[in-house]
This record gives sequence, C-alpha cells and structure tokens, in this order.
Amino acid sequence: MSSWGSLLLRIGDKCSEYSSSSDFKDHIETCYGALRRELEHSSTDILPFILLCAEQLPHKIPLYGTVVGLLNLEDEDFVKKIIENTQTSFQDALDSGSCDRIRILMRFLTVLMCSKVIQPVSLVVVFETLLSSAATTVDDEKGNTSWQPRADFYVTCILSCLPWGGAELVEQVPEEIERVLVGIQAYLSIRRHTSDSGLSFFEDDESGGDLVAKDFLEDLWERIQVLSSNGWKVESVPRPHLSFEAQLVAGKSHEFGPISCPEQPDLPSIISAVACGKQKHDAELKYPQRTRRLNIFPASKTEDLQPIDRFVVEEYLLDVLLFFNGCRKECASFMVGLPVPFRYEYLLAETIFSQLLLLPQPPFKPIYYTLVIMDLCKALPGAFPAVVAGAVRALFDKIADLDMECRTRLILWFSHHLSNFQFIWPWEEWAYVLDLPKWAPQRVFVQEVLEREVRLSYWDKIKQSIENAPTLEELLPPKGGPNFKYGGEVGREKTEQDALSAELSNKVKGRQTAREIIVWIEENIYPVHGLEVTLSVVVQTLLDIGSKSFTHLITVLERYGQVIAKICPDQDKQVMLIAEVSSYWKNNAQMTAIAIDRMMGYRLVSNLAIVRWVFSPENIEQFHTSDRPWEVLFLSLYNNFSNVLMERLPDASRAGTLQELKTNHGDSMALDLEESSAMEVDDENGRPKKSRSNGGRTTNIYNVREKEQWCLSTLGYVKAFSRQYASEIWPHIEKLDVEVLTEDAHPLFRKAVYSGLRR
Repeated sequence: MSSWGSLLLRIGDKCSEYSSSSDFKDHIETCYGALRRELEHSSTDILPFILLCAEQLPHKIPLYGTVVGLLNLEDEDFVKKIIENTQTSFQDALDSGSCDRIRILMRFLTVLMCSKVIQPVSLVVVFETLLSSAATTVDDEKGNTSWQPRADFYVTCILSCLPWGGAELVEQVPEEIERVLVGIQAYLSIRRHTSDSGLSFFEDDESGGDLVAKDFLEDLWERIQVLSSNGWKVESVPRPHLSFEAQLVAGKSHEFGPISCPEQPDLPSIISAVACGKQKHDAELKYPQRTRRLNIFPASKTEDLQPIDRFVVEEYLLDVLLFFNGCRKECASFMVGLPVPFRYEYLLAETIFSQLLLLPQPPFKPIYYTLVIMDLCKALPGAFPAVVAGAVRALFDKIADLDMECRTRLILWFSHHLSNFQFIWPWEEWAYVLDLPKWAPQRVFVQEVLEREVRLSYWDKIKQSIENAPTLEELLPPKGGPNFKYGGEVGREKTEQDALSAELSNKVKGRQTAREIIVWIEENIYPVHGLEVTLSVVVQTLLDIGSKSFTHLITVLERYGQVIAKICPDQDKQVMLIAEVSSYWKNNAQMTAIAIDRMMGYRLVSNLAIVRWVFSPENIEQFHTSDRPWEVLFLSLYNNFSNVLMERLPDASRAGTLQELKTNHGDSMALDLEESSAMEVDDENGRPKKSRSNGGRTTNIYNVREKEQWCLSTLGYVKAFSRQYASEIWPHIEKLDVEVLTEDAHPLFRKAVYSGLRR
C-alpha cells in the first residue's frame, strides 16, 4: 500500500506511521501533507479511498472530515468531486435501503459541515427530506403505517447525527435546526409506540411494563434533549476541526445535491390485519432496529457517562463489529482503542452480549462474538475477564426469565468460551443448584453447559474442571459410549438376536452389497422375528459399525441406507427407527442429533417422522429439563404444540399471562414478585451482592412447580420457533389461523405464536 494510503488508514491509531504519536492534530497535519503532495498525480485513487475509509472506519469520521476540509483549501474541485460522489452513494443507499451506508454517510456529511466543506443549510435539507418522508409514512390518511420501521429509521439517522454536529448547526442555522427538531417532536406524537414484545431478552414484560417503557427512538430523542440542555457538549466525539478552525473558515462551502426518498410501498389491495402484518414483517426485516439494550450491570458501573455518550460508544462498537467481522484481532484492537476519554469495559460487555443475544437473530454468527470476547479478554487481561464473569453471573441470576432462544445461545457461548480458558470457572458458587428441582432453569442451565463442554472436550477433563464442586458430577452426561443392545456383555447369556447381529456385522465387514443383505433379512430375520426385532438388530448393528467416527457413520449410511429404507418405508416405521437411534446413542445427545440429521439428509426419515418422535410421550416429558428434543427438531407442526399444551395448561380464566402461570399454585407457593430484579454486581470481580436466582427469591428454592415449568419452557420454545421461522410462516398465516390458532386454542399458546411473529 502507498504511504499516503497507510497514513489515511491508520490515522488516529498509535502506530509506526505516525511515530507512535497519539495527538490527533499531528496525525491530521501529517496525513494532509502527504495527500497534498500526491493530489496532482493520484487524485483518482485518493478520492475513492477517502470515501472507503470514511464508510468502513466510521469512528474516525471526524478525522477524515477535517482532512477533507484542509484539502478543500488546496483543491476545491477535488473536494467538490468528493461531495458529488458522496451524494451519488447516498442516493444509491436510500434507493436500495442500505441502512448502514445511509447512517454512516449522514454522519460523514455532518462532519463535512463542521469542517466548512458543505453548507449547513444543505444538511438541514437532507434532514427535512427524510423527516418529510417519515411523517408521510405514518400519516393514517396519506401513508402506509405498516412501514413505520423505515420512517423510524430515517428519524433515528437524523437524531444520531446531532452528537457530531449539533453544536455547529445550532450556532450557524439555529432557526432551521429548531424547525427540524420541532418536526421530529411532531413525528413522535403521531407515530405508534413500538413494543419490544416478542423480541425482549426477558419474559418478565408480560405484566404490561413494556407498554410504558420508552422504545429505542423515544429513548434517543430523550438523550438528544438532554444533550441540547447541556449545550451540545459530547465527550465521546472528538472535534479535531476546532484545532484548524482559523484555516477552515477560509474554505468554500459547497452545496450538497438534492436527494429523494423511495416511494412508500402501496397499501395491500385488501386492508386486513393479516395483510398489514405481512407488510410490517417485511419492513422490519429491511429496516431492523440495530440493537436492543441489555442492562446487565447496575447503573453505578456507567453512572459517569452522559446519556448521549452511551449512545455514541454503542455506535462506535457496533460499527467496529460490523466492518471487522472477518478480522477478529483487528476488531478487538479497535474496540479497546476508541477515541473516548473514559473507561467503558462494562458498556463494551453489555453491547457485545446484546448483539450475541439479539432477537430475532444476531447480525453475525454467534461464533464471531465468542472469538471477539476471547480476544478482548486477552487484550485487557486485568479488566475484561472479570467484567465478563460478572455478566455471566448476572444473567445466571435472571435465567428463569431469559427468553428460551437467548438461554440456548448463552449456553452455547459460555461452554465454548470456557473451552478456550481451560474450562476454569468457580463452579462451587453454583453447586446449590443440586438442591433445586430437576426442572429449575438454573439447574438445567448448569446441566446443559456441562453437557456442551463434554462435547468440546472429554468427560474426564470436565469432571476434573468441577473438582471444587464435585457434587455437580451428578449433572454431567453419562460417561458411557454407545448403548449397543447386542454387544454380548460379560456375564450375559448370548441370545439369538446377538447371533443375528454378529452375522450381519460379518456380512458388512465382508463387503456384501445392500441388495444381498436385504435378501438375507427377508429370508432369515423378518419371517421369524417380525418387524421390531428386525429393525432393532439391523439399525443397532449398522449404527455400531458406524460409531467410531462421523466418517464411519456416513460410510455406513451411504452403503447400507437402502437396507434401512427397505425396513422403514413409511412414517410409523421411521418413528421406530428414530427411537432406535435415540436408544443406541442415549448417552450422547450430540450423536443422536447428528445421526438423525444425516438420516434425514439421505431421506431415510422424513421431517414429519422427526416431529412425531419429538412429540412422543417420552420426549414431551423432557421439554423443560433438557435441550435434547429441541436440538433434533428442525421442522414442527403447531398442531402438535397446541395439542400437548392444551392437555397441561390450566384454564385460561386462571392463567392469562406467564406471570399468572408462574403463580398458579396458590399463595403459599407464590413468587416474591415485589422484590427488585435488578442485576446488581458489587465488586470488580463481578460477584453478586445477593443471589436473585430462581424467579426472584434470594434463597436456593425454586417455587414454580414442574407442570407450570413445563408449560413455561414449551411456550418459550413456541415463541422462539415462531420468531425464527417468521418469514416462512407469514405466507401461510391464514391457513394457520383457520386450522390451529382458533378460538379453541389456549390464549397463552396463541399469545406465544403472535409474540414470535410480532403480530
């Protein structure tokens, strides 16, 4: 890379290109000097590279804006081309609905205004164009309120520019910016409050508290009002242009060309709740809310931050996560080196966990956040590991209220995280979970984490890791390997089935063809022993041959899948097949899931057979105590959910909400719902002041009975499933309403489905 390119890329970093200096003014002068020298010969390369840096390193935008302002003094035509290219990119982003580019380019325009590169009035025109489109969208008569997510996004973009340029706008065009703020206030008065129902991290919003809580846009508006009352002072936004103000004021301010917002989509041809719901779902997919705050730590950990500083730091962190998603080490490096004058480890942890647990899905694969957290622990060894530990403890205290999908993600992340740090954790703190019922969420959480750890290592290693809490060995999965029925254990008399299994094994080892084995089965086993014995012997023996490794399993299924298909041609027999697989691998949930998945891939079992097996009585009893049935379930039928729930849910008159369901067993067993549910962490190691485990009590008692916990867990999975497959469900919602979500369905079941669909 050229020297000027390196200087542009590394501006603001403490690096060799800038002699390890950290002074922004020196960086800007050095970078500007290099660009000015190369401008005559390399302007066609410099121009797109400046724009690329501004778009992909947005936390450095104030530095790039100042450099462009200085270049404007040297070559007005070159900077005019930058403005024109930015205008073209911005219009393309609006037309395509590219949310990140729209937001970042608006920030870039704001900073260019601060550096006297574009006229303040031009920026206000951009704001008013977006605001006008937003107001039209939410107008009940002229607009299409299903597309409020786009309108909210436009207004959010306007407000998010103000920390970077609010002071300059108020100073230079006070009347115009006041007009914009009044317009935003008017917009907020006519838009619909956005409920996070269905996307909340915790289930404890069922009491109605979510209806009065501020949504993301209302919260940002309040932060901007506080910023305005504080004289637009923001510690977290560097203002390097002020060091060059005497020079920049001499530059020519350019006009920014007109932009236009896309036309709003047409209303459905037939106005109905379902049609509008489908459009709203499409709008939320295209213009998603960027983050939802997960307040893990007490306010005292971030009380020194001004409200707007929290927003700005979150923007920085989310931008770094976005643009460095393929470069984990650079991502961690930039995250710990943000241009802010205060510490932010707790906010850093909350932001990453909010993305890892974001519903309906995180922006990137969960493994990315696992790697980033791991690298941050290594980059800040004296601070961040303790913060992460505090976050885990705080989430564990609230695990009973955590959304089921978030709970699963937390289990997967935590087990993987520990595997990168020698599985070290003070398990003795959680040893009390053994005193809880087997269905208590905290006990299930510990059990599932240990089971996942065994998958990532081996049984003896994980047993050794819990030596400080040896009683937790009870929650480890069984140590044994396959459960082969025909292995001829010592002391057991061999049966005829054992002999048949051995003969089949020899035939496979002798490389007999699938056809030859089918003939042998039809002549020697099936007529004498019937279907059940035939299926058991064949499936158990083939699984045992393929049990040495994943590759062995694939080889067996490829060569002898026809044998299994011949024995199990219909759904009833395929359910028996899956049950046999589960029996063979009863000590290994992972291999059960892998074997069934591979059999589905080879079309030996159908989706519906898997569903029937998951909803068999044996598995239904595990819905609230194990993740095993849910791991296997890839496709489901709501009828199955509805039927099993109707058998167990109390009458709707006695349990209309999840909170009522939790307390359905009488006053003597009621939860202490009055107690605060704040996640307090009182020292730097993140140790809890008091354990609010198990639904809010400070004692090691879980007061939700098994039947109610079964219903809570299953309803949580119903909501998670609806949310995960919402795009596939919405096209068939009318049929679902007619056949499943009828008046006869339990209200809590309907509510779980509707909540997942954001309906």
